[in-house]
Amino acid sequence: MGDATTADFTRSAILACIGSLGPTSRAGLARYLGVSPALITQKTRQLLADGLLVELEHAPSVGGRPAQLLGLAADAGGAIGVKLVADHVTLVEVGIGGAILRSQTQPFDAAAPTAIPALIEVVRRFVDSATSQRLLGVGVGVPGDIDEQGVGTVDSTQLGWHRVQLGQALRTALEIPVLVDNNVNAMAIAEHLYGQARGQDHALVVTIGTGVGGGIIVDGGVYRGSSGGAGEIGHIPAMEDGPLCQCGARGCLEALVGQEALVAEGQRRGVIGKDAGIEGLRAQADRGDQRAQEVFSTAGHLLGRALAGLVNALDPEVIIISGEGVDAWRHWSFGFEPALRSGVVPRKRGVPVAVEAWHDDRWAQGAASLILATPFDSQGVSGDQGERVRARLSAVRGDRESQ
Repeated sequence: MGDATTADFTRSAILACIGSLGPTSRAGLARYLGVSPALITQKTRQLLADGLLVELEHAPSVGGRPAQLLGLAADAGGAIGVKLVADHVTLVEVGIGGAILRSQTQPFDAAAPTAIPALIEVVRRFVDSATSQRLLGVGVGVPGDIDEQGVGTVDSTQLGWHRVQLGQALRTALEIPVLVDNNVNAMAIAEHLYGQARGQDHALVVTIGTGVGGGIIVDGGVYRGSSGGAGEIGHIPAMEDGPLCQCGARGCLEALVGQEALVAEGQRRGVIGKDAGIEGLRAQADRGDQRAQEVFSTAGHLLGRALAGLVNALDPEVIIISGEGVDAWRHWSFGFEPALRSGVVPRKRGVPVAVEAWHDDRWAQGAASLILATPFDSQGVSGDQGERVRARLSAVRGDRESQ
């Protein structure tokens, strides 16, 4: 990097770091970012003068001079997050600290011929009504494979999209930075910045529901694989000659524990009628129906065995489980916990498992985190769009970056 780029990167990283950690001392910033205290002092002095940081109370001290804490100015920056599924879209606006300022959900038909123009119009209206005067960019989370965050070409069986140039379409229409990624990768980034994986460099984020997804945090960043498709936990082979999966293979984990499979099993056992869905199956389990509980417990066992192999291979510090399926987690857990603990090698059996409630706006917050995480993108995953986000974040208040 040249000196100018390094300077911008440091400024934006300081702001993003305080957004993630909360009010922080200069010494704490230097330790977290791995740079010299002198550089932090220089950059924070500039950020204070530019009105992007404010000095807060002193932190308690057991000896010596109390440390001055630095916090974000009220309008240090914000981002838009967009979460797409086949039949609706959820949008949020977040502050640089990740807090949701407003949200909106509305119908969306991914299969319609006019899907992309319709989506552009929805996002444009939401961007135009942003409360932040320093909007950094738009992050989009989709169920599928994305080539590169900064390019945003989408392949998604759930959306029925093949090589859709979503990122380019949104960038051209909105004229602000746009990053696109798999929705579970986006959720993993949010967990690393603001959630259960904050401060941990290795984590496994798993979502259960319609399908099974995975986001893998390695060395503090999302592991994407050679073509951006890492994390397809749902397509781990779990049964020889098992049921057909939407990917075309047989016996995938998703084909055994996804909602469609659980409903079909509940119907086969006579627990629910042919017109009932996953809510009916869960209701029966909640009422104490042993057959319904066994459907979820068996799914938990299969999931636990699959994740045990990943724990042995990846050695995460924490497993985070979310998605719409966690509403029935107490029934899953009877099979999951024994299968996971017995399947991992002895020294890893204590890996913690955190289960988080599922909400659409949480997923959209994850999409916004694609933007807020760019100051920590030392590997350049976000490409030129990430550079634009960092430039907007580190710009002096009142500057208007050319679009």
